[in-house]
Amino acid sequence: MADDVDTVPALVDSDSFDAVLFELDGVVTDTADVHAAAWKRTMDDYLESRAKERGEIFTPFDEVEDYLAHVDGKPRYDGVRDFLASRNIILPEGTMDSPPTEESVRGLGNRKNQLVRAVLRTEGVRAFDGTVEWIHRLRREGLMTAIVSSSRDTMFVLEVAGLTDQFDAKVDGLIRAERNLPGKPAPDTYLDTAGHLGVKPQRAVVVEDSIPGVEAARAGGFGLVIGVARHGNEQPLIDSGADIVLHDLSEMIR
Repeated sequence: MADDVDTVPALVDSDSFDAVLFELDGVVTDTADVHAAAWKRTMDDYLESRAKERGEIFTPFDEVEDYLAHVDGKPRYDGVRDFLASRNIILPEGTMDSPPTEESVRGLGNRKNQLVRAVLRTEGVRAFDGTVEWIHRLRREGLMTAIVSSSRDTMFVLEVAGLTDQFDAKVDGLIRAERNLPGKPAPDTYLDTAGHLGVKPQRAVVVEDSIPGVEAARAGGFGLVIGVARHGNEQPLIDSGADIVLHDLSEMIR
């Protein structure tokens, strides 16, 4: 946590930076819990079924430890693959069109996505007020803003949240796949976004709430990396390379 939050706003102005790049889930929109719950339901259903078939003990997906260690901030199918590897489970890759009932990496990933979209359609999307207010202030001051997310539903979420017109560039999971960019913690998606904006990494700020995201920003040589710790994970974000860590981006406009 910054020692004196009153000094924080001076870190991000048009003299020092040209753009601010935001992660979506957990930074701009309050959808991280929806994703975590969908991961748990998807993996628990699969793991329990597998354990029954094999006469093994069912060990459920941990919504905190497993989520943060294996899936948070990563492209969906990478998260499935990494979590299964942590349980010594290897499945066929499947295809992009694998049905959500298929026992494959992409089948499980598509099941998780199906659950998330169902919740967002019925319950809507809440944006964090402090983040939205800061975005408005940044844009008034002449800084560009962008979204860099692993989610393939980024445009859907922004549309539901009413924020589509608040970003000059959007690089999501679909664009990442089209451009064959490796996902976080590789820096490629952030570097690609900065390039699209015509901004040098040193003149851009990255705002992230996940360890892979912070690591990606640090590896990309960005001028300032802000960690958002909404769940008491300040130290892991600092250890991953965040320059400052805040509980909420409203602290940027105090």
